[in-house]
Amino acid sequence: MVKKIIKIVSISLLVLIVAAFAAPYLFKGQIVNLVKKEINKKINAKVDFKDVDISFFRHFPKVAVGLDELRVIGTGVFAADTLVSAQRIDAALNIMSVVQGKDMTIYSVFVESPRIHAIVNKDSLVNWDIMKPDTAVATPTTEKPFKMALQQYAISNAYINYRDETAAIGTEIFNLNHKGTGDFTSDLFTLKTTTNADAVTVTYGGIPYISNARAVADADIQVDNKSNVYRFKTDKITVNDLKITGEGAIKNLAEKGYDLDIKFKAPSTDFKNILSLIPAIYKNDFNKIKTSGSAIFSGFVKGVYSETVMPGYHVDMEVKDGFFQYPDLPKPLQQINIKAQVDNPDGETDNTVVNVEKAHIEMDKEPFDIHLLVKKPISNLFVDVAAKGKLDLGKIAQLIKLEAGTKITGLLNADVYVKGNVKDIEQQKLDQFTAGGALDLNNFLYVAKDYPTGVKINALSTSFTPAKVDIKTLDGQYLSSNFSGSGQINNLLNYMLQSKPLNASLTLKADNINLNDWMGTSTDTTTKGPAAAPFAVPANLNVLVNTSVDKLHYDKVDITGLSGSLKINDETVTIADVKGNALDGAVMVNGSYSTKASKTKPDISLIYNVDKVDVQKTFAAFNTVQVLMPIGKFIAGKLTSQLTLKGKLGDNMMPDLMSLSGNGNLLLIEGFLSKFAPLEKIASTLNVKELEQIAVKDVKNYIEFSNGEVLVKPFTVKVNGIDMEIGGLQGFDQSLNYAINMKLPRALMGDKGNQLVNNLVMQINSKGIPVKVGETVNLNLKLGGFLKSPTIKTDLKQGAENLADELKQQVTAFAKAKIDSTRQAITSAVKDTITSVKKQAVALAKDELAKQVFGNKSTTTDSAKATARPQESVKGLMNNLFKKKPKDTTGKH
Repeated sequence: MVKKIIKIVSISLLVLIVAAFAAPYLFKGQIVNLVKKEINKKINAKVDFKDVDISFFRHFPKVAVGLDELRVIGTGVFAADTLVSAQRIDAALNIMSVVQGKDMTIYSVFVESPRIHAIVNKDSLVNWDIMKPDTAVATPTTEKPFKMALQQYAISNAYINYRDETAAIGTEIFNLNHKGTGDFTSDLFTLKTTTNADAVTVTYGGIPYISNARAVADADIQVDNKSNVYRFKTDKITVNDLKITGEGAIKNLAEKGYDLDIKFKAPSTDFKNILSLIPAIYKNDFNKIKTSGSAIFSGFVKGVYSETVMPGYHVDMEVKDGFFQYPDLPKPLQQINIKAQVDNPDGETDNTVVNVEKAHIEMDKEPFDIHLLVKKPISNLFVDVAAKGKLDLGKIAQLIKLEAGTKITGLLNADVYVKGNVKDIEQQKLDQFTAGGALDLNNFLYVAKDYPTGVKINALSTSFTPAKVDIKTLDGQYLSSNFSGSGQINNLLNYMLQSKPLNASLTLKADNINLNDWMGTSTDTTTKGPAAAPFAVPANLNVLVNTSVDKLHYDKVDITGLSGSLKINDETVTIADVKGNALDGAVMVNGSYSTKASKTKPDISLIYNVDKVDVQKTFAAFNTVQVLMPIGKFIAGKLTSQLTLKGKLGDNMMPDLMSLSGNGNLLLIEGFLSKFAPLEKIASTLNVKELEQIAVKDVKNYIEFSNGEVLVKPFTVKVNGIDMEIGGLQGFDQSLNYAINMKLPRALMGDKGNQLVNNLVMQINSKGIPVKVGETVNLNLKLGGFLKSPTIKTDLKQGAENLADELKQQVTAFAKAKIDSTRQAITSAVKDTITSVKKQAVALAKDELAKQVFGNKSTTTDSAKATARPQESVKGLMNNLFKKKPKDTTGKH
């Protein structure tokens, strides 16, 4: 009997164990289908995940359901952004709901290594607005496939990047770990949370207010689900070494938004805690620094926060008799006294007041003082700022530990004051605005890892007036280039405080510039790397630079006597009248590069005029010549050319050939053509040795190009007593479709050539058409195939039809293709505009999926787009607008 019971129990246990292992596979299909169905039902985005992992053991006795390698990619203007990615999202569900495939109750959620990239673009569109509108009518009997009964959640190793382009606010957080526990099903419960992050950076207006700070926050939050109020009080918040206490309440408003009432302060009065917020000091032996002095830091946030309203806030900071010194450095920074407030009583940006009543420091007993007051930043910006004192920058290394290899020297002397309403400057009421003083920098040298040879400014002298900042003197060196200049900045305050485009004009002179060094041009032709991404032209610049360079070297080209102007405005770089001596002749270039319409496919335009330049050197220097005039590779001689083109840049900053269109002319002043396959083919077919190598002079032809084809308009040339009229089409792929009318003396043809003519005569006579051929033969040649493998068809020319008439069909097809291309471009632009307008018009949808899965009001998303280094982008632009093709033409990038 006992043996039977043991046997039954053993079999039962075995069946249960097998069932536990088999169940995930039995129910996996229905869970996967349900997850995908619900996601697609709720989200306007591209959602993908590698697998669904189901286990009855990972969260026993609950069922563990995990989504592996989840990615959510945006649509519309954010189609290139990965909004959210996560290595795994793991949830614990009740067993019976999994078996039934409905009413799935989620008890815990764990998110591993998420990357979240939240963007508010300049048009106020947000990339996390991916929820479809909830059109379902709620009824008491409506069943939801997922129900929340959360007891715990956790996020580990998260990366968060938030960027608001409308407010110039950015936040970046590395290795964020956060978890919370509590009974979310209760009306009133305590949510215990712990949070830490390795590095937090917060910027506003391009200024980092917190930079790579280590942050920790532990708080017990009292959650009242009936009134939607969350209260907390904690003394466990630290930012680097600054300890902060906080308390307050957050109420979730039914009309969207939150009512905030939060207070915070630093209980310690030690100056060293405030000092820890300076990254350059905190990261270098901060625990060894000797400090003294007291500090006060406190503030509050109070009011409604929503999509349209900001809460009021106030921050106080004061430092008294601050002092710090590294024990192994000779000089202290002392008498640090700062008193500052930032106040906004109601959340209206225009009511913000920034008041730095005083900021005083002494470096080696040399005082430096600053005060700043800013009010009414939107409606009528008022500013009162002054700075006075001397700073010996060479003593910084005696005060602060710099990175290895970093050196800085120089003497800064400032005595500057500005006071008044900025509108008075704009309205030319200069008598109501005061500004004056000067700022000088002498013998400045900065050496660092990115600038190993150093940047040197021998002298920089500026003076301030109500209307502008005059740059009287600028003299320095960079990468063996000596430069000097002068100019003026017309709206420095508007640029710094109101984010208006910087308006400036400068004149610069340089003796010798090697752009290979400036752009980091590599001589290693085997190196392969990622394609250079287009650089976006800043929208906040309106700068004109007039420049002259005695000698400029780029790759293998030297330009002497270079002069011209460069203007940056409206997200466009425009170069005008850039001219110099190069390629054994003269070169003049005008053009533009714009990322206003597209950041990934910049618009380009180019007009260049080369006069009496060497053909071979020009062919090697201009990649457009290589495409439009491949014959240049086989010509030795002098060339004059004018060319106008427009189009777009594509991959690796190379011109998108199919987008190029334009026209121009090519005048071969004098040259010698040899080893040219089409010419050799003609010479061989006609048995005329005089055509194998020819000398030409004053040959001019006009071209027009579009959609990957070049139309060569008919032109005449006489070579060795042979009159020729040439015209037709050639492709950017080096395909040929030319017609040639030729008056060929029979005396120049050998037996093979004369036999060819006799055969042509017989063919025509056999058709009943009497033809007589004299001493000069009128031939019509059709040149086809490709540049390296041409084909020739010959015929006797009959009648007086000229080449322009013969090419009428080709010209008509070329013109139609050009019109169709333009129409397509306009249609595409209109569609893009309509799509953008529709996007902005869509009402904000409820974040239903976030409610069901996470219990939050919204989810944020991720983009892992790589940013190209600026020098690589500039190098790519220069290479591909004016230079030859990349050296590595076979490597795949």
